[in-house]
Formats: sequence, C-alpha cells, structure tokens
Amino acid sequence: MIEKNDLKLAVLIDADNIPYKNIKGMLDEIAKFGSPTIKRIYGDWTKRTVAGWKPALLIHAITPIQQYSYTTGKNATDSAMIIDAMDILHSQKVDGFCLVSSDSDFTRLATRIRESGMLVIGIGEKKTPNPFIVACDKFIYIEIISAIEMPKKTAKTTKSQHPVKKAEIDSINSEFIQLLKSSIADIAEDDGWASLAAVGALINKKKPDFDPRNYGFQKLTPLIKSLKQYFDVDERETERTHLKHIYVKIKK
Repeated sequence: MIEKNDLKLAVLIDADNIPYKNIKGMLDEIAKFGSPTIKRIYGDWTKRTVAGWKPALLIHAITPIQQYSYTTGKNATDSAMIIDAMDILHSQKVDGFCLVSSDSDFTRLATRIRESGMLVIGIGEKKTPNPFIVACDKFIYIEIISAIEMPKKTAKTTKSQHPVKKAEIDSINSEFIQLLKSSIADIAEDDGWASLAAVGALINKKKPDFDPRNYGFQKLTPLIKSLKQYFDVDERETERTHLKHIYVKIKK
C-alpha cells in the first residue's frame, strides 16, 4: 500500500490564472500530499503578463511549456495543459495530479482523472468557480497559503489560530455548523461519539475546499473546541503518551 507522502504527483500550473508570488507556499502545500515528480507550467512566455514567473521557474525547477495564442480570445494554454495531463495519465507514471488554476475549464479534466482512480488536488484563488472545486478531491485557496507565508516577526501566532488576515477568514455560519453536525451524526457510534479524524475526512469528501485555516484555525481540533456551545470534545489517552485520540459529540 502506497503511503500518502510517497505519492508521485504531477503538478500542472496555469500561468495565465495564478499569481507567481506564492509558488514556494504552493509547493510546500503540495509536499504534504506527496512528491511532485513532474512540475510543468503553461503559458505564452513571449507575453509580459507572465514574465514574473520566470525567476521562480529556475529556483523551483519547474519546466515551462511554451504555448502561443493562435487567435485572439482563445486560451490555447488550457488545451495544451489538458493534452499533457491526459498523456501523463495514460503513462501511469504518477499517482495523482495537482492542478493549479482558478479556471473552470479544468473541471472536466479533474473529473476524468478521478474516474481513473487518481487523487486530484486543486489550488486556486477564492474566485475559482464551484464546479472546478467540487471536481477535485481536495481544493486549497491561494489566499490561505499567502497568509501562512506572512513573516514570523510580524505575525502573532497562538497554538490554535493561524495569522490569517481577517478579510480572508470565512464566517462560521449556521450552514457550516449544520455541515459539522451532519458529518458527526453520519459516523457516530451508538453513544454519539465520533472520531474527529474521521469527521474531518468525511467533511473533505462533502466539501473539497474545507480547511480549518479558512476559518482562522490551524487544525480542526481547535476549531471544534471553539464551538463548545454546539459540541463536546473528549481527548482519549493512547499507548503512546504524546498522542491522543480526539472524539466529538453533538451537544443535546
């Protein structure tokens, strides 16, 4: 069985729709899921609009793929990226893909890759259309990655909360609370308790762009603990003293 961190990933970046400033943070994020064995970026490198990417390509060993714009108003970059993705898919050299774009044109590509049983991670801005987000196994917002890269000297951190700019934090509304409750109820034992790790995995399946950092928390545990009016939390000891299993239950 392949371990999560041993997955070979193909990272394909749409230079036309992604800012170059956060490339290091994006690659660090991708490394949590596996090893980026293929790293390619697509764009028309004769245009000034993608010139900012060039220094980053050398630093991070990303292969640029030149794609001229044959006609005005048509995005040839998308087509080139999709064709390459299908070639890589059929070569069976990777275990999953990371599609870096905010463009909904890659929705069908993400769906097709998942149909082949491969992991699909999406990275894009919060303006990314929902169809592309839900077509991925996991979707990560660049705005969150950008916040993580804030200089440590200026960012005040706590154990439970990450330095995310207030403008970028999603509100914890009734819809989100209901998502938590329904996910806990779906997998809870007869006594009402559910493993928080399993709850988190189920929420990601229901909502691929779910991330505690979207709500200002580094992990799911402190997020749940902050909602003590809705949930009870139980930390259970294990054989390893430094490790605890976290369980959650809906308050009556």
